[in-house]
Amino acid sequence: MYTDFYGLKELPFALTPDPRYLYFTPSHTEVMANLHYGIESGRGLIVVTGEVGTGKTTLLRWMMRRLDPTVMIAYVFNPRLSVAEFYQYLAALFNIGGWESKSDLLIGLRRMLEGRHNRGLRTVLVVDEGHGLSTEVLEEIRLLCNFESDTAKHLQIVLTGQPELRDVLNQPDLRQLKQRVALRCEITALPNVEETAHYISSRLKVAGSTRTEIFSPGAVDYIFRCSAGIPRNINNLCDNALLNGFASGATVISRAVIEQVAKTFDMLPRNEHGSGLVAPSAETTARIFNSSARAELWAAGDGNVGAGVSDVTHAHNAPATFGNGKGNGNGNGFDNGHMQDSCSTDENFSLVSPAPERDFVYDYSRHSDPLANPSPASPSISFDRFRSDPLTRVGTTDPFGRGNNGQSL
Repeated sequence: MYTDFYGLKELPFALTPDPRYLYFTPSHTEVMANLHYGIESGRGLIVVTGEVGTGKTTLLRWMMRRLDPTVMIAYVFNPRLSVAEFYQYLAALFNIGGWESKSDLLIGLRRMLEGRHNRGLRTVLVVDEGHGLSTEVLEEIRLLCNFESDTAKHLQIVLTGQPELRDVLNQPDLRQLKQRVALRCEITALPNVEETAHYISSRLKVAGSTRTEIFSPGAVDYIFRCSAGIPRNINNLCDNALLNGFASGATVISRAVIEQVAKTFDMLPRNEHGSGLVAPSAETTARIFNSSARAELWAAGDGNVGAGVSDVTHAHNAPATFGNGKGNGNGNGFDNGHMQDSCSTDENFSLVSPAPERDFVYDYSRHSDPLANPSPASPSISFDRFRSDPLTRVGTTDPFGRGNNGQSL
């Protein structure tokens, strides 16, 4: 194995939820604070959600290992249970025997919970994978919240699951259960490359490594991109990268090794699947309009659809005859004769793009529309000002010089 080659005492990136390897992000710390407060103060029902692989089960096991020995805890990790199977499993975890029916079990459970509460002891039911529970079992969990006194809940319930659990709780027939939720918190993925680097270093140290720079900065960056900050994905990439590095004799895991592993496990970043292309970063640009379209758009914004197309003064000096009643739905207020005369000049569309055409690009890192804030050298665009040209106002605020929709004046 690669442990000796990299100076490790054990496998640092195993997929098992070993609480020794729990890495506390701000969201993990918040969830643990909620669990501590909710169980200690007897709040009742606590809901914890998190994306697949973010460490929900690892966090639960870390918590259960550190609870006081006086705390009785039952851990349900398989949601595919019927109501009868759920209660049978619950009775075994709480050591309730001698029951033959559901009512017998509930009587025994109530007696046990009241006795422990009167002695100042906490009893906790942890249900993992809660998003997979049936509506019937979730309703039974709600009814278990009724084991209470005037001032406290006798049974503390921690319900964890994937983000779909929120949708489950929003179902109309489970609104009573949703109202019983006293605390709700969420575990999130690692937010950036720096946290990913700390996470990898933390696991290497727990595994006994004295050298935490086994992964190059480029490799860590690509691990974050491929994993989206999900710890389980990071573990899978790192474990197989170390194996590949050991096979090739590489003392430092490079980005190329991570790329090979990611391709094998179909974990390439979404933009690279099947194309080998890398999505543009914040500094790169995407093509929107070419220079001709941009010039025409500017001209239209100034009301000079032919500005640069034909001399603007040509339209000003031409005789204006209003409205022939035969507009095409976008009437400009001029007669047909004028428009034909204007469009028949030799300058028609000759000045749109006198220079070789270049693509116009838009920088996605900018928050404002470049067309909404043109440079000083570019024509200004306004979509809500009155026209100053008496020939093109035609009694309207339309900046594009459209008239009365072709109706005769």
